[in-house]
Amino acid sequence: MKLPIVGVMGSGVERHDALAAPVGRWLAEQGVHLLTGGGGGVMEAVSEAFARVPARQGLVIGVLKGFPETDGRVTGATPNPWVEVQIRTHLPLSGPQGTDARSRNHINVLTADLVVALPGEDGTRSEVVLAVRYARPVIAFLGRGELPAGWPLVPLAATFESFVRLALPLLQPLR
Repeated sequence: MKLPIVGVMGSGVERHDALAAPVGRWLAEQGVHLLTGGGGGVMEAVSEAFARVPARQGLVIGVLKGFPETDGRVTGATPNPWVEVQIRTHLPLSGPQGTDARSRNHINVLTADLVVALPGEDGTRSEVVLAVRYARPVIAFLGRGELPAGWPLVPLAATFESFVRLALPLLQPLR
């Protein structure tokens, strides 16, 4: 059985547990795979919450940064401990360069059937920009009533309940 893939994007530093943990648990209960950049912060928090749901069907997927070396090898970022499927790339860019062709953000967004943006900085904003560019369904769940400056206009949830109301109709056709 093919499960939908939900990409959760957010800070690589701050965990934002109050937002990330309920999203991770809820997604695990929905029978989806979780995709993140595989790092710390929000990525780790949502992955941990997802992985701790005992009866989940989906896996935690991490699309990892890679760093090409002059000798042809590619060294990679270390995934957070909750990542079950590691997708290693040669793509080092993210952050303010997240829409550059050499950014793994394209893989994150194009692989996801639904993109969920939690609080983050330039890398998260670039993934929202890419989701809009590639016509991927996207929801921002930021715990506040407005989008940060420079973000494209996307559906915004300020509460977990409003996030669920926005996400359910987007997930149902994917099953």
